[in-house]
Amino acid sequence: MQFIAYFGAWFSNVAIYTMLVRFDSSAFVISVVTAMHLIPAIIIAPLSGAIIDKFKIKNLMMLLLSVELLMTVLLLNINNASQIWLLMIFIFIRMACASIFFSSEMSLLPKIIKGKALQKANEIHSIIWSFSYAFGMAIGGIIVNAYGIKIAIILDSIILFIALIYFYNIDFKIEIIHTKEKLYSMIKDGFIYIKNHKIILHLILLHSSVGLTAFDTLITLLAKNEYKYIISVPLAIGLTNASRAFALMIGPFFISNKINKDTLIYIFIFQAFSIILWSFLQFDFYYSLIAVFLTGLTTTTLWSYTYALLQDRVEKKYLGRVISYNDMIFMLSNVLTTLFIGIMASYVSLQTITISIGMMFFIVVFYYSRIKKWI
Repeated sequence: MQFIAYFGAWFSNVAIYTMLVRFDSSAFVISVVTAMHLIPAIIIAPLSGAIIDKFKIKNLMMLLLSVELLMTVLLLNINNASQIWLLMIFIFIRMACASIFFSSEMSLLPKIIKGKALQKANEIHSIIWSFSYAFGMAIGGIIVNAYGIKIAIILDSIILFIALIYFYNIDFKIEIIHTKEKLYSMIKDGFIYIKNHKIILHLILLHSSVGLTAFDTLITLLAKNEYKYIISVPLAIGLTNASRAFALMIGPFFISNKINKDTLIYIFIFQAFSIILWSFLQFDFYYSLIAVFLTGLTTTTLWSYTYALLQDRVEKKYLGRVISYNDMIFMLSNVLTTLFIGIMASYVSLQTITISIGMMFFIVVFYYSRIKKWI
């Protein structure tokens, strides 16, 4: 169901940005539309966590998928630049549902499986995302180019409908914890739970460090400033992202069986060195493809393993809330990394920015060495 839904989602994403270009939208408008994909996960996290813990999870997830499908269909009504405000509303609602759905899913998994199996499930989730990103975007671009924006949105709607039907027929049995608490009380109780369990907060911060690998802006700037003399900008962006996505996809096959609480620190060190190596090879497009591949090899494993550490430590009653708060902090980490790259690019070289991100992972290594004894 994940694969079907994720693969389809990229069709409408390509269509949306193609639509904005055809409307001759300003850079500010495009950035605001992009922000609408990120903001919902940040601002609704406390409420979504309480909702997840309060209601029957399958019914909730079915409702969220249905609203996501409806918002995708409504994108067909956007025909000119004067309707961009409406486009933003549709995207905000769709991404809010997608965010709650993701948090629901990640709180559901530890209720079904534990330990190593949970880590594997997280890795499979991340592999599916990487594959869908690499190939879904490419096929979405071909569909939009060959058949147009409307056809891509219709195809996305059909794929989401298939995912909805498929999910309806998935049978899973979990313990239902009934609660008559009000949403406000549940939100407050969730924060108190984290405050009283400091290791949960440490694990949330540890997981958020993976947000330092939000390289989209860096890759775009490299293509625009460095590689446009060698290869077209779209092709440079596509090949670089494809190289990284391929590494994100295959990395767990080589690393996941070797990772544990003792070896995790070495995975973080490898992440740091691979990013710094990339900074020194950015001058050459083809060398950089190899280096960016190395930066992606450990990222999926870091994401899935640190997520599993958190999931395993949280009581079932609080899973929805803690997972939602975790996703909020992780998304903030992505946004702050993106802003850091965008702002610093006006003052220092892209190589310096890349080295700085690599060095931040050495701070993560130090941080993990300090909290490891409590995990």
